[in-house]
Amino acid sequence: MNKKILWSAGVMAAMLGLSAFVGSKMTGAKPAELKLPAGFSATIVADSLGALRHIVVTGKGDIYAKLNSTRRSGGKGIYFLSDVNHDGQLDKKLAFADYPGTGIKIKDHYLYSTSNTGVFRYKLNADDEIISPDQPETIVKGLVDHQRDNSKSIALDDQDNLFVTIGSWSDACRQQNSAEGMPGCPILDSAAGVWKFKADKLNQNFGDGVRYATGIKNAVGIDYNPATKSVFATQHGRSFDKLSPAFFTPAKWTELPGETIYELHQGTDAGWPYAYYDQEQQKKMVSPEYGGDGKTQTDKYANPAVAFPGHLAPNDLLFYTGNMFPKRYKNGAFVALHGRSVNPVQGYLVAFIPMVNGKLSSNWEVFADNFAGSDLAHPTGPLKYRPMGLAQGPDGALYVADDLKGTIFKIIYKQ
Repeated sequence: MNKKILWSAGVMAAMLGLSAFVGSKMTGAKPAELKLPAGFSATIVADSLGALRHIVVTGKGDIYAKLNSTRRSGGKGIYFLSDVNHDGQLDKKLAFADYPGTGIKIKDHYLYSTSNTGVFRYKLNADDEIISPDQPETIVKGLVDHQRDNSKSIALDDQDNLFVTIGSWSDACRQQNSAEGMPGCPILDSAAGVWKFKADKLNQNFGDGVRYATGIKNAVGIDYNPATKSVFATQHGRSFDKLSPAFFTPAKWTELPGETIYELHQGTDAGWPYAYYDQEQQKKMVSPEYGGDGKTQTDKYANPAVAFPGHLAPNDLLFYTGNMFPKRYKNGAFVALHGRSVNPVQGYLVAFIPMVNGKLSSNWEVFADNFAGSDLAHPTGPLKYRPMGLAQGPDGALYVADDLKGTIFKIIYKQ
């Protein structure tokens, strides 16, 4: 049988015994009411897909989308989405993969995908269409999963290295029934960092990986920047609670710590659980569980490249390499901010960070807003959308996945 598969939903269902579904009944893409810079516009190209996580776009403009839950997808964790009649709407979808998860990338005609405990890959044809969706190869297995902050996001560099994020299920690595932290936090041996594996080696165990960076509480966004030839990762900050000292009042809990982006190199230590970043003081501070009082800073750990207000939840990171957008966007980073901050009140948006003199600027800006659909300071109803995943199309368009309704937006630029 010719392995260059014809991607009609009926053919795939018959050949592979998988489910193929007709998507939204909209004719063509629907305009999206996002707030964007001048010259940009957005359309909705897919809708009602469920709890989307990260996405990747092929050279033909097809999309592979990860799901956080398989309840609405017949037990499957990945959708392949295609525009069969070329009307701008992803009107056909095929579900495969017997696991939910977050990470997904394409490299050298392989689709890499993660569960919450491992990494798999699927052989693709010359058009990046999957050949055998029911026969994944196992790349990495045995990654820790304690149910909380357990997503495994991935990046691939140009040296056949695979980088996998492993989050910590603990906020502060405290001793049991105590406000005191554990010296030599044992969690760091298997979580709260980024591990490096070989992208082309099968059946690697956790122990085969190298701890590339540590002290990162939970990195959901990660990407390789070909301009700097380095990996960057976002971090969800830890939480403060009633066991924290008096300085960490409930009001402070809503503001601190900052959410951050780190440029990673072998041995980078961002400091968790011993330190956190205070974006208001712009300093790395000693954590209260390890003697901090909200005033004591430390220079033992790496400082972030960028810091956001607390609780904005940066859930994906994408370095823009396309040519559609104006020149200032080239090599800069888009960030999907999945949460809401209180000082200032903002959130559920896509931020942009320009690259200046070979480094990410410390000043970020709002790029795409109004996913929430109402004034966040005085909300009038439930959230409409919540940005989760980012991807770049072959034409340079930016795609944004939402995890409330399972909507995918396409953002383009025209002068």
